Amino acid sequence: MAQDTFLIAGLGNPGLQYRDTRHNIGFMVIDALCRHHGVIADRSKWDALYTRTSRHGLRLLFVKPQTFMNRSGRSVSAFADFYKIPREHILICHDDLDMHPGRLKLVSGVGAGGHNGIRSLIQCLGGKNFFRLKYGIGKPGENQTHQNMPVDKYVLAALTEGEESLLDRRMEQIVEGIDLFLESGPDQAMNLLNSIK
Repeated sequence: MAQDTFLIAGLGNPGLQYRDTRHNIGFMVIDALCRHHGVIADRSKWDALYTRTSRHGLRLLFVKPQTFMNRSGRSVSAFADFYKIPREHILICHDDLDMHPGRLKLVSGVGAGGHNGIRSLIQCLGGKNFFRLKYGIGKPGENQTHQNMPVDKYVLAALTEGEESLLDRRMEQIVEGIDLFLESGPDQAMNLLNSIK
């Protein structure tokens, strides 16, 4: 096993029409991590855009599956299997309808909660023992927002200016939390990220 290798993947849908949507927040996190590390996820392999880098003696893979959300697991598991990455060294970043906008939560070993990308990952990775960083996007109708919009249209709609501003503020904390996850372990990262409501 590659004990010094970590795979960080962001979930989303490929194509310009999905670029700034709520369901593509995982891609946005990977882009922010790449900027932080001075790299670009522009290589193509196993139906994904990815890059490799290193930090503090750790080898890092940043991955954006290009398979569409409900097949994300195929791409991520191909990287994990090839590089022999332990499941506890996999961190998946994605949106979450059940948390209010801007809330962060680092979890492991929990079910898909209706998220098709996570359902695919659990199936392809053979279990739930990987880490997930969830970013709350809220549900349509909460706080008088998009009251009559179906959930499938809501997640594929563009972020509002207010949501973009909130995500910009959170992104620095997300990158800091992921650095902490890599350097000090999940417990310390949880203490930081899960306190951000």
